[in-house]
Amino acid sequence: MMTKEYRGITGRTRRLLQMPEGVNVDFKREACAVHASDLVAFANAATGGTLLIGIDEYTSSDGVQRGQVVGCDVDDGARLSLINKATGCYPNVEVEIFIENLGAKPILRVEIPAGVAKPYCTPSGQYAMRADGRNRAIYPEELLSIFMDREGEQFLSRFRNAVFRLEHQVGGISQSINDGLMQVSQHIHDLDDQLKRTFSRIDQLTDSSKKRSRNMLQTLRDSQESIGNLERLLSEGNGNQQRYQIMLREVEDKLGGLLENMTGDSTADN
Repeated sequence: MMTKEYRGITGRTRRLLQMPEGVNVDFKREACAVHASDLVAFANAATGGTLLIGIDEYTSSDGVQRGQVVGCDVDDGARLSLINKATGCYPNVEVEIFIENLGAKPILRVEIPAGVAKPYCTPSGQYAMRADGRNRAIYPEELLSIFMDREGEQFLSRFRNAVFRLEHQVGGISQSINDGLMQVSQHIHDLDDQLKRTFSRIDQLTDSSKKRSRNMLQTLRDSQESIGNLERLLSEGNGNQQRYQIMLREVEDKLGGLLENMTGDSTADN
């Protein structure tokens, strides 16, 4: 809320004085004649409006009402009264106060822009809008439309902010995922190399075990065959003692080798 002073009457005020009271301007004789409903009416209007205080109405020769400067109190009390009425509205109504014509009959020009937090109401809860040179109550359907427009704009604003934050979060997550994927890829590569080396060792151990198992199995079969031959000769009574002893030593040697291989495998496993 700003207050500016002029010794004369500004061009804007002169133009407004040539207009009848309407949707954009209202004339008041004294600051005490301004009510909270006057302020909310302009704040709820599409283009806002202006209060000219210290003005009387008169009818011109062509039958049109005009504004005539008569002057008013422009002291701190008058200005504070206007400010208190504006801040008492809900939400607070923004006003800008100008003091003009200080060299003759001072007047107050109060500019009230269209509010950004519509709808505005008086301290008593009255919703008003400027129309046809007067203040009128806002109809329920109009009030609902204003609320819906305001909520829609607030929703869009919150939605845009949420999308903006989400985009930044997704960007950060994407970067983290890319960094993590690089690390995971390297770990997978290292694990793949380890698995290849492990499988190679397993294949080698398997081939060695298979070869050892085949040798041991062949020795066992040879021993079984030698024992069978020895039993057959003994049952038939063929051969001599020396031959029996040679065959028996061969079997003992083969079994001894087999036992040695088995003992070696057991030691290696441990």
